[in-house]
Amino acid sequence: MSTTTYQVQGMTCGHCVGSVSREVGRLEGVTRVEIELVPDGVSTVTVTSAAPLETTQVALAVAEVGYELTGALS
Repeated sequence: MSTTTYQVQGMTCGHCVGSVSREVGRLEGVTRVEIELVPDGVSTVTVTSAAPLETTQVALAVAEVGYELTGALS
């Protein structure tokens, strides 16, 4: 298992959290997505997957629903 935490800009509400969680959760191998919402700030998205994911994969999934991945913490 691999767990990585990403920073995401632009989420403001529970609907945003649901959208990002669903889209990232569709990536191959993802088993869990946890989001700590910081309205109008930088939220954290922690992704657990069977194998490490490419940051670009996660960034594209986040962008698909209208938000910006600004970095990876671990």
